[in-house]
Amino acid sequence: MMYETVAFALFALVTVGCSLGVILARDIWHSALLLGGALLSVAVHYVMLQAEFIAAMQILVYVGGVLILITFAVMLTRGEDFEKLEGDEVST
Repeated sequence: MMYETVAFALFALVTVGCSLGVILARDIWHSALLLGGALLSVAVHYVMLQAEFIAAMQILVYVGGVLILITFAVMLTRGEDFEKLEGDEVST
């Protein structure tokens, strides 16, 4: 029983820490990685509650889908910014 409490407290701290990191991080890549850490630690909480199916769906849907969507959105929007910066450097 004590090991379960320690594991719960550890993953609760990981979840809260990663969630705060998502809000406070300046770089969007770091935010996305911390969001993945928070979502994975929530999946661990589901496993500790013996809800393995919900934990698997948490990983597949949120970690797999949402983080890939964020990654593609960042890659597509950042390319335009870098082209503008490169064009400005050449003209000056």
